[in-house]
Amino acid sequence: MNLTRRDILKLAALGAVGSLIDAGPSLAGPNIGGVAADTGSDRVFICNEDSNTLTVINPYSNTVDSTINLTSFDEDPRPPFRFVTGGVVPTHAAMIHKPLYHGAISIHGAAPSPDSSLIATTGRGSSNVYLIDARTRSVIGSTANPQAGDKTSAQRLSSGILIGREPHEPTFTRNGKELWVTLRGENRIVILDVERALKQVGGKEAGAVRQYLDTLNGPAQVWFSTNGKLAFVISQKVSKVDVYHVNANRHGYSRPKLKTTLDLTAQDPFSFTPFQKTTPDGKEVWFSHKLADSVSAWEASGDHRVLSHVQLGKMARPNHVEFVENANGRAVYASLARVDDGGPGGVASSQIAIIDRSAPAGSRKVVSNFFTHGRESHGLWTNPEGTRLYVAHEQDELPGTPAEGQTVCSVFDVSDPFKPGFIAQIPLGNLDLPSGKLRNKKSINLVYVRPGARSQAG
Repeated sequence: MNLTRRDILKLAALGAVGSLIDAGPSLAGPNIGGVAADTGSDRVFICNEDSNTLTVINPYSNTVDSTINLTSFDEDPRPPFRFVTGGVVPTHAAMIHKPLYHGAISIHGAAPSPDSSLIATTGRGSSNVYLIDARTRSVIGSTANPQAGDKTSAQRLSSGILIGREPHEPTFTRNGKELWVTLRGENRIVILDVERALKQVGGKEAGAVRQYLDTLNGPAQVWFSTNGKLAFVISQKVSKVDVYHVNANRHGYSRPKLKTTLDLTAQDPFSFTPFQKTTPDGKEVWFSHKLADSVSAWEASGDHRVLSHVQLGKMARPNHVEFVENANGRAVYASLARVDDGGPGGVASSQIAIIDRSAPAGSRKVVSNFFTHGRESHGLWTNPEGTRLYVAHEQDELPGTPAEGQTVCSVFDVSDPFKPGFIAQIPLGNLDLPSGKLRNKKSINLVYVRPGARSQAG
């Protein structure tokens, strides 16, 4: 259904109202929730797949700071290439197939560099990867638009780096020298030289691709061991995990060698493992098995024995896992895509499963669940202190709710990992384009970044 400009402005107003309701406590002050006020560069980056934007949230106020534009709707002043034509807003799906649209399609994955200075994000449909400066919140390589005017974007979007079919998740090596991106539409990983990639997107040279690494069919994500010596590759097409020796040379560049292939048939008979992450102590790697409604933990070194296999409930459909560890306990959170009735205020909501990681391997289980205050939860990430949790959602909020028609991010105080406290539901609002407002929609990945500090991938 086509929306008019009036419809979009109405949604924008609802978003503004929603941001005031449930605003929750801010992080202003000397030290609240473990985040000092003088670390004012902290930001949360959220990938919005349907709008091809990244929402940037200020965690001190829990409001939208800005929206990063990865579209090219307004780069050309001539209709029908501009987003609004004759006062009518075509569907997003229609616009990305216009002849002169060269922007991102289906922005999905995101990862911070080890020093949190860069964000890499992938366009699943446009088969490329973009690099974003985490401090300035700008797309590296975008240039001034010579056609710019009142109704035309001031910048032309970088083309990023074309890498292959269906790039799903990017991951920086622990030393920050390389970016490994899984090509889910193929059976290989592309390995980029980060220094050369920065020059390539800036138009100074090419040759950022160091090599393509053949691996499992449908690779979904790479994650590196804490010491950076091993790479784990999961798949959404086969029930296996490839484990590689990174085998870095004296300059820090990889020379991958297959160590072993793990068989996940018992844990994931449906062959759909989309996400993984190592524990903060580096001893375990956890996998989410979306269609099997479970997660599992394996040794991150040695023989890579399976340690735990935890069932999450019928149709739970886990997306991401996150580790919440502080003085009050050690927990594993799993975001559930399932939407349940009976959420806060009687509004349908997804939930997050809490697993006690301090329990002995083999006896771990879900100890409780909590509602996310949003629908179809996906990305999870904590602040460096492990006291705040941010949650991304794919579906918009229901009619009759304060954030009606908006995709939302929710925030929790997880100072006690087993008793999370709701802080705020943040409507993501719009990207303001010269020709109108583009609603931020369908959030997937989410990362919390403190520029200059070691990231979870560092």
